[in-house]
Amino acid sequence: MSYFPSNSQIETQNAASRFQAAVLVDSPSFPNAIAWSDENLIAVASGHLVTILNPAKLPFGPRGLITIQKRQPFSIGFIDRQDLLSGCMLPTVLSRDEPCVRSISWSPVGLAPNAGCLLAVCTRQGFVKLYRPPFCDFCAEWIEVEDISTKLYDYLVSINFGEVPAFSLKRCYGNEHEIELEIDSDPLKEKNSNQNVRASKSKVKSFRKMPENCTVPSITADQYASRSAMLSSLVVSWSPMLQSVPKISSVPQDGAAISVLAVGGKSGKVSLWRMPVPECYSVDQSRVPASVVLIGIFQAHDSWITAISWALLDSDSSSPQVLLATASSDGSVRIWLAYNEILLKSSEPTHTSFSLLKEVATVDFVPVSVLSVIVPAKSLHKMHLAVGKGSGSFELWICDISSKKIDKIGPYDAHNQTVTGLAWAFDGKSLHSCSQDNVVRCWILSGSSLREVSVPSNTPRLRSSTDFPDGFVSCFGLAVSPGNLVIAWVRNPDVDKLNPMYEGRTQKAIVEFFWIGGQQVNVLSNNSPDFDTEAIRGFPEKELVYWESNFLWSLKQYETQEKPLVVWDIVTAFLAFNHSKSDYVEQVLIKWLSISYVGSHVGLPAEEALLCVSRSFSKFTSRQLHLLNIICRRIMLSEIKADEINSKLLNLEGVHCAEEEQRSLWINLLLASERELRERLVGFTFSAFISLMPASAANSPSGNWFPVGLAQMEQWVELNRDHMQDQLKVLASKVGKQEGRLQSSKYLAAEKCSYCSASVPFESPEVAFCQGKGHKLVRCAISMVVCPTTPTWFCICCHRRAFKLAPETLFAIPGYPFNFKSLTTSPSVLEASLKPLCPFCGILLQRLQPDFLLSASPT
Repeated sequence: MSYFPSNSQIETQNAASRFQAAVLVDSPSFPNAIAWSDENLIAVASGHLVTILNPAKLPFGPRGLITIQKRQPFSIGFIDRQDLLSGCMLPTVLSRDEPCVRSISWSPVGLAPNAGCLLAVCTRQGFVKLYRPPFCDFCAEWIEVEDISTKLYDYLVSINFGEVPAFSLKRCYGNEHEIELEIDSDPLKEKNSNQNVRASKSKVKSFRKMPENCTVPSITADQYASRSAMLSSLVVSWSPMLQSVPKISSVPQDGAAISVLAVGGKSGKVSLWRMPVPECYSVDQSRVPASVVLIGIFQAHDSWITAISWALLDSDSSSPQVLLATASSDGSVRIWLAYNEILLKSSEPTHTSFSLLKEVATVDFVPVSVLSVIVPAKSLHKMHLAVGKGSGSFELWICDISSKKIDKIGPYDAHNQTVTGLAWAFDGKSLHSCSQDNVVRCWILSGSSLREVSVPSNTPRLRSSTDFPDGFVSCFGLAVSPGNLVIAWVRNPDVDKLNPMYEGRTQKAIVEFFWIGGQQVNVLSNNSPDFDTEAIRGFPEKELVYWESNFLWSLKQYETQEKPLVVWDIVTAFLAFNHSKSDYVEQVLIKWLSISYVGSHVGLPAEEALLCVSRSFSKFTSRQLHLLNIICRRIMLSEIKADEINSKLLNLEGVHCAEEEQRSLWINLLLASERELRERLVGFTFSAFISLMPASAANSPSGNWFPVGLAQMEQWVELNRDHMQDQLKVLASKVGKQEGRLQSSKYLAAEKCSYCSASVPFESPEVAFCQGKGHKLVRCAISMVVCPTTPTWFCICCHRRAFKLAPETLFAIPGYPFNFKSLTTSPSVLEASLKPLCPFCGILLQRLQPDFLLSASPT
């Protein structure tokens, strides 16, 4: 059964179910043309552009751009003119490639200088570069940070392209029958088939005569083709964050974590590039990222590498491993295995870090177009591998890593043309596929069988549908949101249905967003809802059951510290339901609190559930409190401004008594949760100060942490002494005694206004007012010190600011500790690099950008 059985149904179905869309000014040409980052940005490869979108600001919000320019090829040698028409040279001679993006891949969070994601871009010419967001450059164009192709060229030149020394190349001097060729080829591009062969030196300027005293070697045609293939990249893919020990934070620690960029080329080889996390993060200057290092090149296939996918295997073990799946144009698919420790320490490109685990598909000469790999959280030793082919079919392989046993499911002749996208959702239970034939399908994995289901057509709508075209001819990729509740795909419209003067020029492709939160995940799911389904018109009872189940699953996955806290799709879906029936939203959230926080699977009344949660804050992890705060602010209290909540100046006028009472319960829950987190922050800071030698503060390396704001925290404890726990009072007393012996200005309570130099008393941990002209000053959310006028970190959820950051240990506290000293006695606390995370929301902090510039929206 096809989700899009006919063109007429395509138009009807899309108009009814998509909830937002965005237009692109160029058309995608290659599979996997869309990618969704861990910080909630979407990159789309279309023609010579990469367009970066924020799904929370569509359709007319700001965008980022990467523009691909045609560049000169690398000088790899001269060949004789008579060799131009030899078989191995024809693809190079016939090529007429214009600048075009072939492959894109997002890095994990934490590699960019602002702790965001880097974007790897591979062009049709075969060049690969890395880009960072322009967070401090005030422009839309993303900034190049590394040229992978140049580094690869330099390495290959240093080893003479791996050729045997006995066949060393001669130096040539003035042979007029020898010419130099470009290597920007793509022989499979159909548009080049009717173009002229550029063998005439009078028309092709790149076919240059050999100059006198030339130092470029003269090589054979076979050598030229081999070298060209080594330098022609086809696909890029970033690995998950790799660490030698289990990680405890969504933003990794410097020196202990890396990500590896895999680059596949026409030679059948895969090159591996290691990128460590930066030493420190900043929002006021564009620090150069840590240099990427080539750590390996290995022969993965005998033909072109057409697809690469990564998966982390059992990251909690003492010796974690990573899987690399590669596919080729000859149809072969192989799985490779490597230990994280080896990739962390590898320094020789000649050393092979990966070993072949299994060849799951042998050569059948049907090109593989896309791969998608996932290791389900409940089956850490099993891997699900989906393989899409140029024939329109796809296969599913389930591999047991420990026994190396592989079961094949399929093939499924799902499409009539090349499969251009495969994406897993809901921990490997659901698979989405798309094709160049404009068909998108959804499948459910149940045991050893795959069953097709339809994408739900009844979806919550947050805004009216934008007037974009609904007639399409091809689909070039799809991506699932971090919370797995939204899917986006990019398609080319039918040009015959567009106005050639206006729409035809500006609407070359459309990115569409669809809800999949109402997607059936379990085949035998017959649960009854715990709410009145008749209250929400337009939704069948079974879809509400699916929505509830998927809401609970999505919220549950964010309770672990390893996953970056990006809940935009969860928040947006709840807000969309809130427009039609707010009772449904509250009932689902109360059930989530009852299960995850109270430990009761019996539906509790809202007031009782909230009361039980507020009494048990000390038992919850910091991540659970962060998630709870986001839900309170962005969903249940979305109509109240963040600054009003922070200052506790809440305006409830015009709210009915019953609604006011219910809202007050959520407000009190939020304030109590934030007080719990602030107490943990203060206790952690006090204990660290007592445990660490004060003399080490002056000698601590740049980027390392040492407690600041102690005087302000002492005053906060004193102002709230009646509500403080005894442990915190004792710590404050000890800090006061040691603090008096130090003369450093960082321990003094007196603060000066940044504008008039008047004194600033401590009255609140949020804001301060100087005693001169009454200037309002913002306090740092982490140190409580008055923030300077220079750019600071900003939380887009609670709108707090920070200029001092905290170590990752703070964000992994399992509960209110009986003894803070146990958290701060380790030397690693001082040595840990600082993490730009909000201490109250847990999301990634960023520099506040003007409305016309792109920024991420985690919530």
